Amino acid sequence: MPPPPPRQVNVFLLAADNPLELLTLLRENLLLASSQDEHGYSLMHAAASYNHLELLRALVSEFHVNVDLKDEDGETALFVAETVDCARILVEELHADITIVGDEGKTAREKFADENDFPEVAVYLRMKELESQVNGSSAANGIHSPPALPEGVQVNIGTMAEDEAGEVADPEFRRRIEELAAREDFQGEEGQRALRELITEALRGEVGQEREVRQRTS
Repeated sequence: MPPPPPRQVNVFLLAADNPLELLTLLRENLLLASSQDEHGYSLMHAAASYNHLELLRALVSEFHVNVDLKDEDGETALFVAETVDCARILVEELHADITIVGDEGKTAREKFADENDFPEVAVYLRMKELESQVNGSSAANGIHSPPALPEGVQVNIGTMAEDEAGEVADPEFRRRIEELAAREDFQGEEGQRALRELITEALRGEVGQEREVRQRTS
């Protein structure tokens, strides 16, 4: 009597329900780590969606899966991150690209904001965009591992309202950043103090408000 055929394992179900068993399986068959179903859904997407953070780390660091692996909609694991911890690991540890645009023409942050999903994740991603602008990163080159906020600026994501970060691309913010960057003392104590104040205003959604008040009352 022939032996029974080997049991077929659904790696995507394991990613959802038993990430430790999945890791054991992947170490026995490394090729499975980059698996994608017929819709391009990958183990990266599953790990992010179910907030299995150690699996997420292992897929990139141990099994060398592309952190920006896309599904059929052009969306990466960042598009399904539902917690700030997951988004932070993807962006800051694993260097996910926050500028990637899916087939709908939106970044992960824009999609979250438009659909009113996971506002804390949207605010976190908006902060990373803001940081990259402040520090002169070029979006054309991709934003991988964005730099930190200047010393002394602290933000508690858990206490921020979803609209507190303001609009990252606000022209008033850009104008004021350019003015600061042109100052001779920009790298000095006074220039950096002014920069910290401006970032704090932007994160509170206050940039541009004074200008709008003047326009309404003039």
